[in-house]
Amino acid sequence: MARTSPGAFIRQVRQEAAKVTWPTRKETGVSTAMVFVMVTLAALFFFVVDQALAWIVRVVLGFGG
Repeated sequence: MARTSPGAFIRQVRQEAAKVTWPTRKETGVSTAMVFVMVTLAALFFFVVDQALAWIVRVVLGFGG
């Protein structure tokens, strides 16, 4: 395996960093909003499933009569 000198490594890192395309402010805002929406939907889904399973367990085992 070929060894890379520190100077060559830094040059390669700069070349790769120049290829990075950063998202725009609008893209970042839309992505952030979508994350919040999906987290909220997932939380609601798991809350409903948890409540349904708890109700089923109470009915089957006769708790909370």
